[in-house]
Amino acid sequence: MARLIGQWLSQRLGQQFVVENRPGAATNLATEAVVNAPPDGYTLLLASLPNASNAALYENLKFNFIDDIAPVAGIARDAFAIEVHPSVPVKTVPEFIAHAKANPGKINMASGGIGAGNHIAGELFKMMAEVNLVHVPYRGAGPALIDLLAGQVQVMFASISSSIEYVRAGKLRALAATTSTRSPVLPDIPTVSEFVPGYEFSFWTGIGAPRNTPIEIVDKLNQGINAALADPNTEARLAELGSTALPGSPGDFGKLIAEETEKWGKVVKFADIKPR
Repeated sequence: MARLIGQWLSQRLGQQFVVENRPGAATNLATEAVVNAPPDGYTLLLASLPNASNAALYENLKFNFIDDIAPVAGIARDAFAIEVHPSVPVKTVPEFIAHAKANPGKINMASGGIGAGNHIAGELFKMMAEVNLVHVPYRGAGPALIDLLAGQVQVMFASISSSIEYVRAGKLRALAATTSTRSPVLPDIPTVSEFVPGYEFSFWTGIGAPRNTPIEIVDKLNQGINAALADPNTEARLAELGSTALPGSPGDFGKLIAEETEKWGKVVKFADIKPR
């Protein structure tokens, strides 16, 4: 996402946008670097869902994400799906719920790590469907997906963009999409909310800037990003990834961040998720 938008902005604004990976602490190291950067528009953050859930997950953060990062623009929502290994004897969400209730604590749910998107998506499902799944965290979604394919774990709330080819090949079985509407790349797969009313999960991304970044800079970046999202080539690329564009004003993106922070804070506390 960062490269896709960065390349567009480089061409539109005549400035080179460089993607710098700052991995570690579930996005917190990258976020802290941007929080402490000069508010001049030259250091931006690829913000995402973990930034919202981390507010409840980590007790001693050196920043307040909502207060210290100025929302610039949303980019996209990425759909996930409940995916099971073909050996699991279920084909629908109701069958999976029944199977889980008949086998409490015996079904392993893989994730990319404690507090990762697929972890909290699973915890929300556990809470709303009232099922007992055993969380098995991995060092990233890639290794988790590999073990799901091997049948070492039974279920994963997986990103559609990273797993759709396995679903199409019959190596994994997709039961439902986690978004509120059906995924364009898996239109025959129902949504979780069709069986568990009110359930919704999507992995969103957007751009943030240091607090006190001048509004004219924020607005210029917002206009550039929205123009990128309206471009047919960008739209097609997002569709390939199983994502949908998330255009809007800085205020729209700020509202999303606030709503997601509240929502996932409740899930983190209910599931008593603690970082290791």
